[in-house]
Amino acid sequence: MRDLLSFSENISTPAVIFNYNQGIKNIITMQNFADKYGLLLRPHIKAHKMPIIALEQLKNGAQGITASKLGEVEVMLDAGIKDIILAYPVVGKLKIKKFISLAKRAKLSTIVDNTYVADKLNEAALDNDMVVEVYIKIDTGLNRLGVTPGADLLQLAKYIKGLKALKLKGILTHAGHVYGATNRAKVEGIALSEGTQMVACKDMLHKANIDVEIVSIGSTPTVKLGGTVKGVTEIRPGNYVLNDAIQVGLGAATIDECSLRVITTVISKPTKNRVVIDAGSKVFALDKGAHGNNIVNGFGIILNHPKATLTRLSEEHGVIECSEDSNINIGDRLEIIPNHACTVINLTEEVYFWYGQDKFKPVKVTARGKVQ
Repeated sequence: MRDLLSFSENISTPAVIFNYNQGIKNIITMQNFADKYGLLLRPHIKAHKMPIIALEQLKNGAQGITASKLGEVEVMLDAGIKDIILAYPVVGKLKIKKFISLAKRAKLSTIVDNTYVADKLNEAALDNDMVVEVYIKIDTGLNRLGVTPGADLLQLAKYIKGLKALKLKGILTHAGHVYGATNRAKVEGIALSEGTQMVACKDMLHKANIDVEIVSIGSTPTVKLGGTVKGVTEIRPGNYVLNDAIQVGLGAATIDECSLRVITTVISKPTKNRVVIDAGSKVFALDKGAHGNNIVNGFGIILNHPKATLTRLSEEHGVIECSEDSNINIGDRLEIIPNHACTVINLTEEVYFWYGQDKFKPVKVTARGKVQ
């Protein structure tokens, strides 16, 4: 039976391939989960950075989308997507001016975790005769952005409620520390803690006569457990459309569920147990796990070659250590699941959508490099 490698023989390497049919299956599976538990699904598009995929997510039932940067928001707005959370603080005159401009075009909300940002957003909204919906970002263990649950949260919520041009829409978190988990039990513990902490925060606010409509959690490895906690109303996974070696290592996806692959060619075989491929760090990036973890072996999963490991990357070369009986030779093409799909997407100008057999279509990564 012919496979991706044989069907893609007319595509020059290195090439990033998106298995469209598997990607749609991933979208539907997550949407079915959200529907089962009565959750809004607001996928994070920083994973794929392509309006064509975001539109598929919306077509299949997503409430709206999540973005990290204003540049991503603008790309998605230009594609006709009108319901977006910017899950990133808007700080500085230039950013606030841009945010207000984009917010006039669509339903655009953002996050706050301090009074400084709240004040500046409120001033800009007042100047433009508009109301901005905001979510308080809560730190549930990542120790990055967010207020701590308890008194700090309550104080900020009361402050925002006193601002005329801000509407407190909900509370939001991202349990990104799950990527530091070393086993499935720890993943499950973080996921359930994320959900229970957020519901406890909502209940605390309610007791203070502050009601929020949305309780939003994120991260692909945690949503299918955290989302089952009664009181959670929204999930914001991103990577689930693509999946990668890190998700496989965390038990959040199987190899078959990884829709993103890199096709590469062996360009040298200096020794019997070392080969070199034409893809390096400019294709794969240098991720070997996140937030202190190392759950992957090498820089990707080399399919059909269990005794081969992509051990080293320079900018344009990848070095594979393999057993002498691996039968990998110069000119061979290899199919590799990257460690972190999101960074691979951001490094490539276009992705080849594979629709089965020899049907491929190059798609520009429109929001690539939109880091402002």
